Amino acid sequence: MTIGGLEKALLKEFPAEDAEKWDRTGLLVGERSLPVTRVAVALDATPGAVAAAAEAGANVLLTHHPAFLEAPDAFAPEASALESPGAVVWAAIRNQVALMDFHTALDVSPAAARVLPGMLGLKFTLRFAEPLEGSRRKGYGQICEVPDNDGEPEALARLAARCMAVFGRAPRVWGAPDAPVRRVVTATGSAASLAPALVAAGVDAVVCGEMKYHTALELAAAHVAVIELGHDASELPLVAVLAEALARAGVPAEAVTLVDQSENWWTPEAVRV
Repeated sequence: MTIGGLEKALLKEFPAEDAEKWDRTGLLVGERSLPVTRVAVALDATPGAVAAAAEAGANVLLTHHPAFLEAPDAFAPEASALESPGAVVWAAIRNQVALMDFHTALDVSPAAARVLPGMLGLKFTLRFAEPLEGSRRKGYGQICEVPDNDGEPEALARLAARCMAVFGRAPRVWGAPDAPVRRVVTATGSAASLAPALVAAGVDAVVCGEMKYHTALELAAAHVAVIELGHDASELPLVAVLAEALARAGVPAEAVTLVDQSENWWTPEAVRV
């Protein structure tokens, strides 16, 4: 399989036309005619992830987030885009690692839609807070029913505790702990743009990666609670979705390496001093 052939196969699952107009989708850096030796999969395309891919013998780094949205105007061997906008591109070319991503096209896919509801034991209604135009199977924000707790509506505090147990990280919660939650929306990453749709859908809460403060303030006034998991915590499971897509594209499991980026954030109470 060539790098271009892999891109073509993945675009069938995550079509570029599903992505937001401002997004970057597919191959960003690399030569399509080269054969794929090994694929590394990560949430973020960073110089460190490129180095990890090269160390594993991969010549493709497949990520959820693109290496850049606006084209870099400078390239240098730095550890961060803050030091050189094209630091990731430089690292990719130097290590001969192609950069490929599927961002918002993955976000709206049926494969991504089942992730958070499945992990949290919620019943996905197959409806979206913001459906993709022209499709009933794709969209942003999965509308879910919350199973009762011994015949009584689940409480916000218990749902938040379930999130902590599943993700191993304490979420931030805005809302009364004993508030009943019968219907929620799950959304990976930033969910601020969904706020009007959340109110229109009549949900009790949103479980998301992150929420802007003033948007959360307005949601609270509209009686919608917020459980904020952390942007990366909500999207790290999408790495497995990309790995599954690679398998369907014909890449054998032994030719796939997962780059661990799960330890970016920590909380003081989790560290013994």
